[in-house]
Amino acid sequence: MGSSDLDRQIEQLRQCEIITENEVKTLCQKAREILAEESNVQKIDAPVTICGDIHGQFYDLKELFKVGGECPDTNYLFMGDFVDRGFYSVETFLLLLALKVRYPDRITLIRGNHESRQITQVYGFYDECLRKYGSVNVWRYCCEVFDHLALSAIIDNKIFCVHGGLSPSINTIDQIRSIDRKLEVPHDGAMCDLLWSDPDDIEGWGLSPRGAGYLFGGDVVQSFLHNNDLNLIARAHQLVMEGYKLLFNDTIVTVWSAPNYCYRCGNVAAILELNDNLESNYKIFDAAVGVEARGAGLRKRAPDYFL
Repeated sequence: MGSSDLDRQIEQLRQCEIITENEVKTLCQKAREILAEESNVQKIDAPVTICGDIHGQFYDLKELFKVGGECPDTNYLFMGDFVDRGFYSVETFLLLLALKVRYPDRITLIRGNHESRQITQVYGFYDECLRKYGSVNVWRYCCEVFDHLALSAIIDNKIFCVHGGLSPSINTIDQIRSIDRKLEVPHDGAMCDLLWSDPDDIEGWGLSPRGAGYLFGGDVVQSFLHNNDLNLIARAHQLVMEGYKLLFNDTIVTVWSAPNYCYRCGNVAAILELNDNLESNYKIFDAAVGVEARGAGLRKRAPDYFL
């Protein structure tokens, strides 16, 4: 696939127009080759802009790029949950994937708990692929890409980035490196925990109401940072009305990048810009105007599980 083909596809996707099934197949193949070379803990150099969940809110992703700068001008890290719930999961994921293939060193995509066959069959992506392409092939190609996504990233060896959180079976970054990630997200174990867990106001570990992963307290965060000589954990996975939220004396931050989530939560969104010295600048943005109207008639109530 030549870069001129790719540039045309990126332009098309930026207009929220889908590319052909065959183009998707080639794009996914190319993406898998690039992602297969990446580590479970992908190393990233600052400066970088960290983004949380997008959930198929394509026009809000365009707002994000307006606020943060276009790729490749800005170096991006997206912490998963590209699909489900929003109206445009197909366009959202394919645009990010096309940018990844075109500028592999300027955009990092890690896996969220929604990058899974099982979850996408319930929360919208599967149905959307079927509706837009008339077959499940595109969904299949994308799921194969999901299996190749890195599980986490580390910025300048100081900031650990993961979709969900920590795991009682993981004390060191090295233990994450040894996970076999190229498979559907398991129901339990280390890989599952990284994608499903949440920080909470408790000591130690607790049962997660999500039915997967764990709750973990500030003491757990502190010892993980200490064991791995880290300054901060950045994660996504939880709706934050203010766009971002620091916890436990600023040792962990949740970044949420889907404004007016599900087109009804009324929240703002945020991205986290880190400069060369790892100094933080949070940028807040609102939902794109008129998205409800563009999506009208597409809405199909998905089950709510944890909004």
